[in-house]
Amino acid sequence: MIGIICEWFWWDRLWLPVNLTWADLEDKDGRVYAKASDLYITLPYSVGFLIVRYIFERFVATPFATALCVTEENRQKVQYNPVLEHYFTSCSKTPGQADVLGLSKKCSISSRKVERWFRRRRNQERPGVLKKFREASWRFVFYLGALIGGIIAVYDKPWFYNLREVWDAYPKQSMMESQYWYYILEMSFYWSLLFSITFDVKRKDFNEQIIHHLATLTLLAFSWCGNYIRVGTLVMLVHDASDVFLESAKIFNYAKWERTCNGIFVLFAAVFMVTRLVIFPFWIIHCTWVYPPDFYPVFFGYYFFNAMLVILLMLHVFWAYLILRMVKKFLFGSLTKDERSDNEEEEDDEEENSMPEDHDGHPKATNGCGANH
Repeated sequence: MIGIICEWFWWDRLWLPVNLTWADLEDKDGRVYAKASDLYITLPYSVGFLIVRYIFERFVATPFATALCVTEENRQKVQYNPVLEHYFTSCSKTPGQADVLGLSKKCSISSRKVERWFRRRRNQERPGVLKKFREASWRFVFYLGALIGGIIAVYDKPWFYNLREVWDAYPKQSMMESQYWYYILEMSFYWSLLFSITFDVKRKDFNEQIIHHLATLTLLAFSWCGNYIRVGTLVMLVHDASDVFLESAKIFNYAKWERTCNGIFVLFAAVFMVTRLVIFPFWIIHCTWVYPPDFYPVFFGYYFFNAMLVILLMLHVFWAYLILRMVKKFLFGSLTKDERSDNEEEEDDEEENSMPEDHDGHPKATNGCGANH
């Protein structure tokens, strides 16, 4: 059964144009072609990335944060309550009103205090600014290196200036060493992001991030096996360009360098819109959708590859919406947080302290200034 599945999966007609077989892509006459087995190395490399990341965050990003006066905020810890803690860990972190009333009676405290306990308990689990700073610093260093490496890999290639050259002699295009390392390192990095996503700062677009990483890995793996390497390097370069500005804007945002953060964010928004919503669809996807039929009859791989690119484009549109929301806040105020972050809930201690409660958790009337609250 496994043999039959493998035979169907690697069927020539799925991956290659008609009249071509895998035998045509065997290394010979000085030509070296990409092989699926080359991608196995990305898994141990991704573990290596996680190790390097740990060392970087501890010995480079943390001192850097200290130099920029990035410190953890003092959070008020909740008093341990076994009943509430059990409900928090085993049932729900956000109890409904009926559950709040039940817990209030069970613990013999007001419902307002129960709500405050859960609010503070949720805030305790949210990542601090130092963790966010370290993550942003690590991604910035990688994206900057990937962008520089990508430019070096493609700047002198004819298909960088004339996209029709992408399909010249396809698929019999020999792989270059620079392309090999560009692919392997990018895929290894995205594997590491996928492995660590549950431990990293959780954002509002958590599900979209998973879809993005899986779609990116699928796209890169398919483009590697189908020898779409030329266009694959262009896709990676387009994506890395804006990510450098995004992560650097986050770094200065966490350091509270507001003017610097806002300036870089404007650059990021401009680069994102140009690369992801203009160059990507109207140059890259146009290149993969319109030009190939001029060089070979279309086949399954042609449609699958373009479908993956369209999925990425839809994610770009979603993120562009979030970016525009941040731009709106920037224009009418200041950019003080990442729109995608799971932000800390605000406390209302002053209000609670000024409003004594009865045994049911309702505010009682007070004399003087207290009554005006």
